[in-house]
Amino acid sequence: MSSNLHAPTQSLRRQSRLKSGGAAVLLLLAAATAGAADFPTAKVNMTGLKITDKEVFVGQLHSATGTMAISETGSIQAERLAIDQINSSGGILGRQVKIIQEDGASDWPTFAEKAKKLLERDKVAAVFGCWTSASRKAVLPVFEKDNGLLYYPTFYEGLEQSKNVFYTGQEATQQIIAGLDWIKKEKGAKTYFLVGSDYIWPRTSNKIARKHIENALKGTVVGEEYYPLGHTQFGSLINKIKLKKPDVIYSIVVGGSNVAWWKQLKAAGVTASKQTILTISVTEDEVLGIGGENVEGFYSAMKYFQSLDNDNNKKFVAAFKAKYGAESVIGDVTQAAYLGPWLWKAAVEKAGSFDIDKVVAASPGIELKIAPEGYVKIHENHHLLSKLRIGIWEKNGQAKVLYESGLIEPNPFPKGYQ
Repeated sequence: MSSNLHAPTQSLRRQSRLKSGGAAVLLLLAAATAGAADFPTAKVNMTGLKITDKEVFVGQLHSATGTMAISETGSIQAERLAIDQINSSGGILGRQVKIIQEDGASDWPTFAEKAKKLLERDKVAAVFGCWTSASRKAVLPVFEKDNGLLYYPTFYEGLEQSKNVFYTGQEATQQIIAGLDWIKKEKGAKTYFLVGSDYIWPRTSNKIARKHIENALKGTVVGEEYYPLGHTQFGSLINKIKLKKPDVIYSIVVGGSNVAWWKQLKAAGVTASKQTILTISVTEDEVLGIGGENVEGFYSAMKYFQSLDNDNNKKFVAAFKAKYGAESVIGDVTQAAYLGPWLWKAAVEKAGSFDIDKVVAASPGIELKIAPEGYVKIHENHHLLSKLRIGIWEKNGQAKVLYESGLIEPNPFPKGYQ
């Protein structure tokens, strides 16, 4: 069932409160835009989008229910926080941003159905959404057919580029390959056991990982196993891993299955003192459900961790917790989702229009200096220049950053990995 039209939740800070809070907080928000009178609707909307002189409508399309809700709730929250802040700073081209939210319900056909509704019936100017590659692949034909605009926040396998999508997470060369290089260098790893949930992202990511392990790192993959989304019985898998004794378990288990997977590993005596595990699917959002004591000492390869010590991130974390509670946490995809509305705002203002083609044309080269992860820039291939970080999980559910790369240029089609 489609949700009703929702206005964004109450703004975290009005400008008067921001001013009293000091110049540091003001840096988080872009300068107030010119009024709508300077950008009349007839000139900034030539393609029938849902835009008035006072409002512009966008879509949110994530799993608020089902097995993926554990991972996607943070994205919903971060996008709403960004939109609240944008509205507090004056909106975009003098218009307040209004949200129409839809629930993909962890079901890929539902994602496609809701995407079609948002673009064809609601006529939104942009959509912030999806998490799994399966959901992204399901909606991609809809966005390309209807010439919609999707900001996709999740680290993913790469091997895709679309005029209609901006990828605010990392692709394989920035996460998978760079992360495996680190574990090889730091741990001298020679043997690897690959584990994943059974859909396109884990399977394609592990295909890339296997090629890199075997061809570049001269290592050996001693096992590779996949389990359905929502799977909760990992005992037989853990026994197989114990028999193989790999130097590294490379884990791409997603959604609610993570809770069972990590708890059962610990119950079976698979702890960091005995086994190295590198994952590209566990962020603070998942650890909140898993429990820090069950991942303590294991590694995640991400571009963002909540514990990053920079001014942008401190402001972001403070604003997020003020809005969603002191116990809320922020993971990699949550932060990448936060970037989407800001990047869209920058592109719209650069284009002086909400028209999809003009916004797309204006996007390459846009820099976002307020990003909590530090600095990002939109590449011509619609991915972001960003850094890889390796974090080691602590009992409190936060990660200590052990390694940080330089900015990595995105390359969604690396030679030899397709």
